[in-house]
Amino acid sequence: MNQTGSGASGRDGEAGAVNRGGGRDGESSSGAEAATDGRRHLKGGSGCQTEGVTAASPVRPASDAPADADAADIVIPAGLRPSDGRFGCGPAKVRPEAVAELARRAVDYMGTSHRRAGVRSVVADLRGGVAELLRAPDGYEIVLGNGGATAFWDAASFGLIERRSHHLSLGEFSSKFTAVTRAAPHLEDPSVDESEPGSRPPITAPPGTDACCYPHNETSTGVVIRPERPGSADGAAPEALALVDATSAAGGLEFDPAAVDAYYFAPQKALSSDGGLWIAMVSPAAAERIERISASGRWTPAFLDLKAALDLSRKDQTYNTPALATLYLTAAQVGWINGNGGLAWAAARSRQSSEILYGWAEASEIAAPFVADPAHRSPLVGTIDFDPRLDADTLAAVLRANGIVDTEGYRKLGRNQLRIGTFPAVEPSDVEALTACIDYAAERLM
Repeated sequence: MNQTGSGASGRDGEAGAVNRGGGRDGESSSGAEAATDGRRHLKGGSGCQTEGVTAASPVRPASDAPADADAADIVIPAGLRPSDGRFGCGPAKVRPEAVAELARRAVDYMGTSHRRAGVRSVVADLRGGVAELLRAPDGYEIVLGNGGATAFWDAASFGLIERRSHHLSLGEFSSKFTAVTRAAPHLEDPSVDESEPGSRPPITAPPGTDACCYPHNETSTGVVIRPERPGSADGAAPEALALVDATSAAGGLEFDPAAVDAYYFAPQKALSSDGGLWIAMVSPAAAERIERISASGRWTPAFLDLKAALDLSRKDQTYNTPALATLYLTAAQVGWINGNGGLAWAAARSRQSSEILYGWAEASEIAAPFVADPAHRSPLVGTIDFDPRLDADTLAAVLRANGIVDTEGYRKLGRNQLRIGTFPAVEPSDVEALTACIDYAAERLM
């Protein structure tokens, strides 16, 4: 696949932000003055002194503050806005270059059989690229299936967990896998170690469990966990397979691949693609378990059969027709990252973006990082709490009206918060511009 990427500092030819209320080219000289003024943090800004906010700020009150009547009239100067206003945590920013490359393949790739060479060559590129990106150890395999990480939870309950699993529950998505195994009639009730949102429990696996399940990066709260095998801290031989949900981590966080048995993810976050696909790097031990459970005669829906997925992936195919655009965009993003220096480069790029975001929040008197321990903060999903006098939903609405989208906090967390994706496709300079836009809007809302 022909990858067209630039170095770490380039903008890759991305288009400018959406033109709102005058636009980038029509901004007057007073807009430039406003942009300069708007780049000042609220800390020390005129008329915006507050009592401050901490990571222990209360959750959003039951009755949200009404939107400011003038919020829709706030126009952020074009010179202040990011070049690309997409900061979502999934679906996340897709690089325009990858979409343009896909469009050029409209007549010889899209609409062709996934059992034939054209599509299978893209699957082969993707599997090989992911193995390179994740530094797959000898014997590890890249397996694909349809349905996303949600489908993989169901598939794992049939094909990777033998009797009983142990789960670390630290947010919405890690708790959902717990619910899957709890409801599975062929499995024993899972063991669960739960922590409050914004924190994380230790990686353990109680006796009698054969799978330890946890996220590398909890997307709902912005908490990161370094993958390791359960029991490795005290030198004990781990008996449970490490099943690690990497949906918002794969391609943006470094880790020891030998510490995991199934490192699985959907590509619509750090890998800048569409959803509907799951990808898993599986160890020889995980592959052996898939084979053994399949041979045991356990009934498994064909769509969720990991043995079928394993066999077909070895042929660069999927069980049923995949979304060809998702395959192509994922392969393009993997190639872009590998071509620019691989996982180390991507992780450093996202770390730079997150340091800009967290540094701004720590210096501000109206904002603070939600995750109190800096070692637990995700470099890919930044959760920022705000002073109760500034309604975060209203702030997000102002940003959206100015072409800066998907900054809203996770709905079920219920905090006065913004959630910002700092995945590798996001330019660090755009994150810096975002913080200036937040300051500009906040001054006018408070």
